[in-house]
Amino acid sequence: MQLQQLRYFAAVADLRNFTRAAERLLVAQPSLSQQIRSLERELGGELFHRTRGNIALTDAGEALLPLARRILADADSARLAVQETVQLRRGRVRLGAPPSLCTSLVPDVLAAFRAHHPGVDLRVSEGGSGDLTAALGSGELDLALLIAPPSGEHPPGLAVTRLLHEDLVLVSAEPPPARRIPVTALRDRPLVMFREGYALRDSALAACRAAGFEPEFAVEGGEMDAVLGFVRAGLGPAVVPAMVAARSGLPTARFTGRGLGRTITLAHGRDIPLSRAAERMHATVLGQVAALAEGGALPEGTRLPAAT
Repeated sequence: MQLQQLRYFAAVADLRNFTRAAERLLVAQPSLSQQIRSLERELGGELFHRTRGNIALTDAGEALLPLARRILADADSARLAVQETVQLRRGRVRLGAPPSLCTSLVPDVLAAFRAHHPGVDLRVSEGGSGDLTAALGSGELDLALLIAPPSGEHPPGLAVTRLLHEDLVLVSAEPPPARRIPVTALRDRPLVMFREGYALRDSALAACRAAGFEPEFAVEGGEMDAVLGFVRAGLGPAVVPAMVAARSGLPTARFTGRGLGRTITLAHGRDIPLSRAAERMHATVLGQVAALAEGGALPEGTRLPAAT
């Protein structure tokens, strides 16, 4: 049984005339009649009583007609759904990002994507780069913004594009003594510190230890929003990414020397094909970063990575 045969059958049932049905469907009348007879042979019974000048449905035809209409409607709905997805009127993108990027870069990316593709379902997952990498490998995410590991090498199963290099800076409730300070200036300043397992915590601790001291904590254990709230309350300064600091409104100091920093990448599973919607999200992320750079809108301490 073919959709074309059901469409021919429904047209004849509507018009009760083979010739007019053929004209509506823009096919030759003999071809239409042949297809309906083929359908009758397959189903094992006549669908129409054929008398000169009079076409009527048989009992079999009456039974088939509502089913045929439903099948044709479902087929049209399926065709429309696929066309809308291909044309990005529908679809889904699952994007992962660390909390610090959900606070800074991700809102602008989502706004730019939504402006052009309002019908696509957007799903965002926050997590550490390790968890996001695993989710990419299992197919739970389409794309993820990741922080490059210290080695600079992501797992081989990922296709990775380097986006930005971002300095880590110090934010505090009160203006710092200088716009640029050495890491050693943190020796006697108890810090507001992220929870264990947070990459920013590891970077700050490593920098302090490399400078020869173990930092003190005023309070520890928070996520990004909590840490910024603790800083605003005057509990102490915190080391955060430059893009987060730029949006926080808090007084900021950058570190002298090589300072602290991280490289932001965009990744997807190398062996998992991207949907059309995910491809457009990938292009949107790259376009948004390029537009910020070309427009001079990247916050101080954030820049395109050096070419390799």
